[in-house]
Amino acid sequence: MKGPLFYSKILLFGEYGIIKDSKGLSIPYNFYKGALKVDDLSDENARNSNKALLRFADYLEQLQQDQPDLVRFDLKSLREDIHRGMYFDSSIPQGYGVGSSGALVAAIYDKYAFEKITVLENLTRDKLITLKTIFGAMESFFHGKSSGLDPLNSYLSLPILIKSKDHIEPTGIPSQTENGKGAVFLLDSGVTGETAPMVQIFMENMKQEGFRNMIKDQFIKHTDACVDDFLQGDVKSLFSNIKKLSNVVFDHFKPMIPAQFHNLWKHGIETNDYYLKLCGSGGGGYILGFTEDIDKARKALKDYKLEVVYNF
Repeated sequence: MKGPLFYSKILLFGEYGIIKDSKGLSIPYNFYKGALKVDDLSDENARNSNKALLRFADYLEQLQQDQPDLVRFDLKSLREDIHRGMYFDSSIPQGYGVGSSGALVAAIYDKYAFEKITVLENLTRDKLITLKTIFGAMESFFHGKSSGLDPLNSYLSLPILIKSKDHIEPTGIPSQTENGKGAVFLLDSGVTGETAPMVQIFMENMKQEGFRNMIKDQFIKHTDACVDDFLQGDVKSLFSNIKKLSNVVFDHFKPMIPAQFHNLWKHGIETNDYYLKLCGSGGGGYILGFTEDIDKARKALKDYKLEVVYNF
């Protein structure tokens, strides 16, 4: 048995900001994917995944008891499949900010939720908010607190525009330019990041008035401008705003940037060869990069593994 595929995602803009009602833009990234599979569990990763699914099933049972009006699952079938050797067969790297747990949540909901909202029906704003709420509650098992956005992206396999906490909609993004020199890319930090501790640091910082003001007056302002510029295809304004955003993150989100990347981050801002920003919660995993000239960026980052995800 092998279920349908669910893809990884990239939150282009909105990390941390969407917790505080900034705009956000999330796109599916089809390079990585996962599916539920039943097997003989001869592989250690498969065994670990199978054990994790058993704990997840217990969590979902509790969730269903606590919030019976939110979501109900066919827990009997889920447990039977887990005992038969089901695991999540995935190429999505964990702790890299590209939605490994999101894809798993989407797969479980798709297969085991009763009265599920399907991708084929007319997805009203209310249905999208309901899905996001369900996915947030499900994914909290992995992160302690989840916006539900990663599983939503994985489930719908569409770019999603977050206008505010209660206003999300599928969106079109400008089509890629085949030979465009501008690019969005992923940079492999070589270390995994954990979401929960990073979010904890952010929440602690939010207790300080100065940090709160910076989030409102700078971070959210530049994030919102980047989302608008990207969707309108205004590349000139986009790069001006990404540079500002990269600067703010460098100054105020240092713990989320792996130490060995501090100089690289600064170098991008100083030379304009590329600009870096967090991909997901940071602390490791991928770092997201934007450049107007991919050849220049490749040269400047020649010692690092770089994956292009979108061309301008």
